[in-house]
Amino acid sequence: MEQESELVTGEAVVLDVRAAKLASRGLAMMLDVALQLITLIVAMLVLSQVAAFGDEALALTLFLVTLVLIMVGYPVIFETLSRGRTLGKMALGLRVVRTDGGPVRFRHALVRGLAGFFIDFWALGLLGVVAVVTSLLSTNGRRVGDYLAGTLVIRERMPASRTPYVGMPPQLAYWASQLDLTRLPNELALAVRQYLSRTSELRPEAVEALGYGLAQQVEAAIGAPVPPGVPSWAFLSAVLAERRRRDQVKSQPQYAPPQPQYSPQYPQSAAPVAAPVPVPQPAPEPVPENPFAPPG
Repeated sequence: MEQESELVTGEAVVLDVRAAKLASRGLAMMLDVALQLITLIVAMLVLSQVAAFGDEALALTLFLVTLVLIMVGYPVIFETLSRGRTLGKMALGLRVVRTDGGPVRFRHALVRGLAGFFIDFWALGLLGVVAVVTSLLSTNGRRVGDYLAGTLVIRERMPASRTPYVGMPPQLAYWASQLDLTRLPNELALAVRQYLSRTSELRPEAVEALGYGLAQQVEAAIGAPVPPGVPSWAFLSAVLAERRRRDQVKSQPQYAPPQPQYSPQYPQSAAPVAAPVPVPQPAPEPVPENPFAPPG
């Protein structure tokens, strides 16, 4: 059965995670061990050539060094480079994280690798008996290496959780839009969301008592009292719905309004004016030298 766990981050935000089942962790371990054995067999074939030349002491020394490097170095290298995943964990959708939800570093992977080789599985682990017993006794399925390193194996591939939709009561929409929600802590908002998602599973008196207590905390955080005549659940729904609406607005990309484009105006040259066409004038009639002389 999968176990739900709560991790508290450094910012005091509670994270709902799902601890990996013992069966999935065991299957991931089997895949990793199979890869390690294949690598070890190849290394033994190479080292057998060294022993063939008569230097058996050197071959034995190299074999022990190679054994430790493969059994310890394999998980340490992969969990460091891939932030908590070996090839087996990748195949099963598992990941190692810190108990505060952060990614593991080299020191976490090294402690887990050394503890896995010497305590949980091989040297003193009775081929994994210690790891199995410790995981069964742990609420989150943690083995000795997890306790020493401060880590936890969780499932990454989980079915989409049905997050309840918290609607805004229409009568409180305008009132909620005027609230200052910047001082509402994340952990208190998470507690309100969990309360609203489980009201149908609780007795009416429990719903009223829990809602009243949460409403008092929210009142103190945002500095606004519950409106007269409004039940606690409606007040909490309005606050949470308004908080979600503002988060959605912040997450939307902001686009600058388009700026008007101005193109330079160049003076236009006047069209050439055609030269006036000369009008032909009739030729003047010859004027006689003596205008008063009779014709003849």
